[in-house]
Amino acid sequence: MSIPKFEIADIIGQFGEEFVKRHNPNAWTLRVLNSLNICRTSALGGHKEKCNNCGKVRISYNSCSNRNCPKCQATKQAFWVEDVSERLLDTKYFHIVFTVPEELNNICMLNSRNFYNTLFASVWQTLKTLGYTHYGVESGALAILHTWGQNLSLHPHIHCLVPSAGITLSGHVKKIGKKGKYLYPVKKLGIDFRSVMLKALKKQLVKNGLLHKYQSVIDKAWSKNWVVYAESSFADSSRVIKYLGQYTHRVAISNHRIQNIDDKNVSFFYKDYRDKARNKPTTLTGVEFLRRFCMHILPKGYVKVRYFGILSNRFAKRTAMYRKPGRKIKTETADERIKRLTGFDARSCPYCKKGRMQLVEIIPRIRSPVKFLRPKTKTTTL
Repeated sequence: MSIPKFEIADIIGQFGEEFVKRHNPNAWTLRVLNSLNICRTSALGGHKEKCNNCGKVRISYNSCSNRNCPKCQATKQAFWVEDVSERLLDTKYFHIVFTVPEELNNICMLNSRNFYNTLFASVWQTLKTLGYTHYGVESGALAILHTWGQNLSLHPHIHCLVPSAGITLSGHVKKIGKKGKYLYPVKKLGIDFRSVMLKALKKQLVKNGLLHKYQSVIDKAWSKNWVVYAESSFADSSRVIKYLGQYTHRVAISNHRIQNIDDKNVSFFYKDYRDKARNKPTTLTGVEFLRRFCMHILPKGYVKVRYFGILSNRFAKRTAMYRKPGRKIKTETADERIKRLTGFDARSCPYCKKGRMQLVEIIPRIRSPVKFLRPKTKTTTL
């Protein structure tokens, strides 16, 4: 893939100070923006390498390794996909996406951690209940939280991979599924999910004394039909894993989608799913771009990939025989693993293509002077 002309870091460096002054983000958001701003720069240090064949010298700076950084996800994704392949059952899988109406976005912004936890719990309760009523088993799911739409709007939804297997009340693994395209009735999924989610949100609002303020929002969301997206089954777990890699380590926007940055605005491409998923350009002010981007920075330590039911650790021993044989445990460096999984050899000389890059010097981190974004008050200074 070609190197993008513009990056998120460029937008943070150009519009970050103004964004902080206008919106005064919390300390965690500032910490994330700072990490993305100095990713792969001298501020994080690095190392100097020299080719043992042509003698060319290369300086590589360290990555920030932040999960919101579009430059730091490829390796993590490759490692995660291989690791998760060893815990998936060798059976068919169904892709189901649970989405909430945009009316609930205001409630989400009150406390995003609680809202996303409620979303996960409601999705699993819906799947778990239908598993018992339709097949008499506790089914399972690998659930992945996404919070964004293509134009960086707030659009919380959960991608689920649901296996066609479950645990019976007697503790045995049972294959499930009927003849047809879907594992569960799609309309029934939407109706049940709406009921569970809104009841849980209403309970939280009552607890916090906010129901009178958001009752109209709940009523409007209830009046809508909640459409749950479902795909037909995948033939085997190997296809599932490849498909899954597209969703696990995505960020709100990739650097390749950014088209242009000028003195005031940021232009980028988005897919218009209402028009056959065609790529279309759109423009936001730099401050508005960062405001939208920061809506998708998850709370500190928040787990966005979760395993439920038969895929959880609780049933790991019971389902071991239904998994494909894993790789033999062997000692290998990170560079060796990257080469095996992606074919990219980090130690190969990019100049002569024959030699090997050898470490000659460690470049320390720069403590100062480095320009960081600062909040308005001292209490949130990083």
